[in-house]
Amino acid sequence: MAFQLSPGVLVVEKDLTNVVPAVATSIGGFVGEFQWGPVLEPVTISSEIELVKTFGKPNDTTATSFFSAANFLSYSNNLKVVRVVGTAARNAVSSGTAVAINNEEAWEASYSAGEANVGYFAAKYPGALGNSLKVSMADNSAGAFAGWAYASQFDYTPGTSDYVSALNGSNDELHLVVVDEDGLISGTPGTILEKYTGISKASDAKTPQGAANYWKTVLEGSQYIWWMDNPAGTNWGSTSAGITFDGLGTHTVSLTGGVSASPSTGNVQTGYDEFANAELIDVNLLVMGPHGATVANSAIAIAEDRKDCMVFVSPELADVYNNAGDEATDVVAFRNTLTSSSYAVLDSGWKYQYDKYADKYRWIPLNADIAGLCARTDTIADPWFSPGGLNRGQIRNVVKLAYSPDKTDRDTLYKSGVNPVVSFPGEGTVLYGDKTLQSKPSAFDRINVRRLFIVLEKAIATAAKYQLFEFNDAFTRAQFRNLVEPFLRDIKGRRGVYDFRVICDETNNTGEVIDQNQFVADIYIKPARSINFITLNFIATRTGVAFEEIVGA
Repeated sequence: MAFQLSPGVLVVEKDLTNVVPAVATSIGGFVGEFQWGPVLEPVTISSEIELVKTFGKPNDTTATSFFSAANFLSYSNNLKVVRVVGTAARNAVSSGTAVAINNEEAWEASYSAGEANVGYFAAKYPGALGNSLKVSMADNSAGAFAGWAYASQFDYTPGTSDYVSALNGSNDELHLVVVDEDGLISGTPGTILEKYTGISKASDAKTPQGAANYWKTVLEGSQYIWWMDNPAGTNWGSTSAGITFDGLGTHTVSLTGGVSASPSTGNVQTGYDEFANAELIDVNLLVMGPHGATVANSAIAIAEDRKDCMVFVSPELADVYNNAGDEATDVVAFRNTLTSSSYAVLDSGWKYQYDKYADKYRWIPLNADIAGLCARTDTIADPWFSPGGLNRGQIRNVVKLAYSPDKTDRDTLYKSGVNPVVSFPGEGTVLYGDKTLQSKPSAFDRINVRRLFIVLEKAIATAAKYQLFEFNDAFTRAQFRNLVEPFLRDIKGRRGVYDFRVICDETNNTGEVIDQNQFVADIYIKPARSINFITLNFIATRTGVAFEEIVGA
């Protein structure tokens, strides 16, 4: 506080309204193979419709990944999706040798100056789907617009835009369409995917509203194409002479050379590395989809390092479908290849579900559903409630299970940390367990306890950041206790903990601790436990016996 040198009133405002903030608990993360979309770039998807729009419809190669993502979205509305491709994947181009452009960052770094030498355009993303694209454009050089195949799609003939200086008022406008020539994207050949009206050849052209209207700048917002380079013999992109359009006034080109390539295990691991930095990306539920033990163990290592998310895994399809041996034995063997961790969850199999896009049925792993049940539990209850059982554990979109374990197999699976998914006649398909993959017996071998501590640790740690660089004295310690205790009382009132205690005083903030510029708070928690075993004792008595004689008053 400043010292006053003469009489006056100094107004000082202090904010003591700090609270422990709410934190996200239902954000999913998934890495998979798709036909379209940016590569190695997390994209937030809120629905299956948006999933199709961004990453394309499923085919036989991508269906398992697609429906893993779609199944999670049937329970929640927040999934960060990372597309991965094999090293041979390429973007379709106008001419020359196809190139790999994974995402906008890659385009800006290597091709934004027109140095690719692949013609005017390239497909926005890698994959054979880009071979279905055609780009056609026209100005009105020598009246060519009238004979352009797509002239009827526009209301007027391109001419001189209202806001253009670089071309000194000359004919600078052009119209452009992006067409699904083969119908691989829209389902109907010849469908116009995008239409650009009156874009300009002038680098400093503006729309009447003041937005940039230069054709290169406008096309950066396309969902399907990148502008690329300057073929020899044209004035493509010149701000003085305009575009020659091969001397015809129009230009049409079909993109070719696009290649789809399935990702390797290493490619998928690289995809999950996008979720490694907890400070850059918030994610709570990592879905493994069809990926096996090698990828799962990499993801578990990420979760162990972050300490704010969980990994959901399913066994291999061969372990539970058409298995000539013993399913329970093979699932337990798969479990033994996974890292012991309270941040990981393993279910018992795969489900058969309908693919409306191909009018067929497909086998899809259940891990996305289990992660989805956790997200749904957050909505209808709280993260510290178990996602299992008949109340909150109902699995959606199930025609049948590859393996529905009976009581004997459930005993074998559960003691190994595998959560059975079971179909009960008349009651649906249910997650019938809530264990984590922690081998050591403790409270953290249950999903609800681990998720409770994720919430507590993340929320209180976020609030504790505001104690940094304050003094470690009685006032700051009391302020911290007054911040945390109401939050924990609220959790207790919502049945998350049985009891708690916060110790933050001179007993754990000794002179030695203070001299090391540290601050210590010990937070003791008695977590609420879910019921896994019920015993019902039915006791028959003689008619003349009083109950008080047996059980007391």
